[in-house]
Amino acid sequence: MVGIDQVLEKLSTVIDPDLKKDIVSMGMIKDLELNDGNLKFTLELTTPACPFNVEIEDDVRKAIAEISDLKNFDLKVTAKVMEGRSLDDDTGMKTVKNIIGVASGKGGVGKSTVSLNLALALSESGAKVGLLDADIYGPSIPLMLGMKDGFMEVEDNKLQPADSNGLKVVSFGFFADQSNQAAIYRGPIISGILKQFLVDTNWSELDYLIVDLPPGTGDIPLTLAQTIPITGILVVTTPQDVASDVAVKAVSMFEKLNVPIIGVVENMSHFICPNCDDKHYIFGEGGAKKISERFNMPFLGEIPLNSGIMSGSDLGKPIMITNPDSPSAVAFRKSAKNIAAQCSIIASKLQEEIESESSGEEPTPEASTN
Repeated sequence: MVGIDQVLEKLSTVIDPDLKKDIVSMGMIKDLELNDGNLKFTLELTTPACPFNVEIEDDVRKAIAEISDLKNFDLKVTAKVMEGRSLDDDTGMKTVKNIIGVASGKGGVGKSTVSLNLALALSESGAKVGLLDADIYGPSIPLMLGMKDGFMEVEDNKLQPADSNGLKVVSFGFFADQSNQAAIYRGPIISGILKQFLVDTNWSELDYLIVDLPPGTGDIPLTLAQTIPITGILVVTTPQDVASDVAVKAVSMFEKLNVPIIGVVENMSHFICPNCDDKHYIFGEGGAKKISERFNMPFLGEIPLNSGIMSGSDLGKPIMITNPDSPSAVAFRKSAKNIAAQCSIIASKLQEEIESESSGEEPTPEASTN
C-alpha cells in the first residue's frame, strides 16, 4: 500500500523552474491527506502570476501518476505570494509583501504607462496590487485611469487609497490642482510627501505595491530607497542608445544604495504591422538587452509600440482593460509574470539569509539579493 513518504518522494522530483528547488522543500505542498488509496493535497504556488504554473501543475500530476495503488487523486492549486522584502521594520507597511520601484533614466520612455499596465496585469492574475504615483511634479496616473476628479479620504489619520479596476491607487494628483498650475516644492518637501504616501496610507493587505517613480536619480528615488526596505527596482527604457545610456545611471545609483535590481523592460520595442505581422524596429533595437547583459540582470520583456496605448492613456482607458487580447496587453501580461517570478526569487534568497542568520551560518554568495 502506498504511503505518504512515497508520495512526498515523488513530489520532491518536481522542481520550480524559477527557484531551482523542489516543491516539497519549498513548502508548496499543503494539507496532504492519504486515506485508503485516496490522495488529496493543495499545491500552493509562490505567486498567482507564476509564469510556470501550468508546467508545475502538469509535472505534479505526472509525478503522482507514476505511483501505483492510488484509487483517486484530488489536487487543488492556490497561490500565496512570498515576502520579497524585510517586514521587520516600524514603518507601518508590514502588510505589503513586495514593493517594486519603477524607474527610468530619462523621461518620455512610457514609464507610467508601463507601471499602470503591469499593475493591472498582476491584479488580473489574482494578486492584491497597489499603485503609488510618486511623481509629485507631474502625476499622471489619475488621468490614465480616468480619475481626474478622484480623491482620497483620511480616516484615523491614515490616507485611504482610491479604488480603480481592482487597484489601490495613491497619487498627489488627487490633491493637487489639476489645472495648468505647476507644483513648486523643494526637495525636502517632496521627500516628506512621498514618506507620507508610503507609511501613512492604509494599504491593507497587498502582494505587490508598484511605485511609479519620476525619471532620473533625484530626491524621490533616493527617498524610496532609503525610507523602507523594498523588493527591488524595475528599470524601463526604450531601444535607443540615448535612453539606455541614461538608464544605466539609474541602475548604477540603486546598485550603490544596495537596492536589488529586478530587471529591465523595454517599452516601444517595435511596431507590429497589422497587415503582415512583421516587426519593425522604428527606434532601433537592443537597448534593454545591452543593459541586461552589462549588469547581468534579467531582461523581463519588450512592449510593442501601439497607438492604442497612447490614446487609451489620454482617455483614461488602459489597454489592459480596453484591449486585453492585443499584442501590447499580451506583452504586459508576460512581463508581469516575469517580474512576479523575480520577486519570488528575491524572496526565496531573503528567506535563505534569514535562516542562515538564525542558525549562525554564513549565507552563500548565491543567497545575496543585491
